[in-house]
Amino acid sequence: MNKDDFQIGQEFYTATGKWRCTDIGTRVIVAIRLDQTDESWYHGPPYAVAEAIFDEYDQAGCSLTAALS
Repeated sequence: MNKDDFQIGQEFYTATGKWRCTDIGTRVIVAIRLDQTDESWYHGPPYAVAEAIFDEYDQAGCSLTAALS
């Protein structure tokens, strides 16, 4: 994926799991990992889980489907 493929609130996958886009910057994507059993952790901002930054190199490893090629 590239920056233009992301939308705020959209869920996507990496080799480490399922994520939700929380912000789109000029060159980066900010997201939270969806690995908690309590859905209330994902209500925000602010979020109860840490946000991660995906730069242009990280975005290449993202997919809209769980099966990465």
